[in-house]
Amino acid sequence: MSQAPTEMRGEREVLDPIDRLSEIGFGLLMALTFTGTMSVTLGEGGEVRDVLLAALGCNLAWGIVDAMVYVLTSYTDRGRRRATGDAIRSASPAQAREMLREALPDGVGNVLSAEEIDQMAAMMRAHPRQAPQRELTGDDLRAALAVFVLVTLATLPPTLPFLLFDDLPLAMRISNGVALFMLALIGWRLDRLMGDIRHLVWIVPILGSILVVVTIALGG
Repeated sequence: MSQAPTEMRGEREVLDPIDRLSEIGFGLLMALTFTGTMSVTLGEGGEVRDVLLAALGCNLAWGIVDAMVYVLTSYTDRGRRRATGDAIRSASPAQAREMLREALPDGVGNVLSAEEIDQMAAMMRAHPRQAPQRELTGDDLRAALAVFVLVTLATLPPTLPFLLFDDLPLAMRISNGVALFMLALIGWRLDRLMGDIRHLVWIVPILGSILVVVTIALGG
């Protein structure tokens, strides 16, 4: 699921790049699942337009669910961070040191000396505790809207071939190709964000294909 928004270039982003890519990938997987079961549905007398509407309706529903989960996650994460800060302020120096090491990002807490950690804890104690924030923020609502839009729009590219081609097998092959190509682009972008590792460009579409096959096999 998505995490809290980050800051970049002095402006607060609604979603960070990894969150955006994750939401698009989620929408693509949902669309792949529906188009993958299309042959079964049509074999039972359904029509292409009915399946397309079902796919869009499913992604609309999951877009709403994912947006609500984002809001809940963001709200509870703020509370968790505030509680951690309060605990560090009231802890003994030794306890505060260990709690700060665990709270810092991977690799950061281990390279800081005990004196540096103690200085950070002292700076935290010098600032008053934050009052609990009970209401949702504008960032929460904007990010939730962005999540909904990304999941919903991700449905469109894989479903367009069914509107453009009358040949169902051809449309399915093109649709699957479009979705897997988009998943490969997501993997390539994730590689770049993580330092140009060059593995996810292949791993993401392969895992996506496996997840779709498993979902269909289980009756999804």
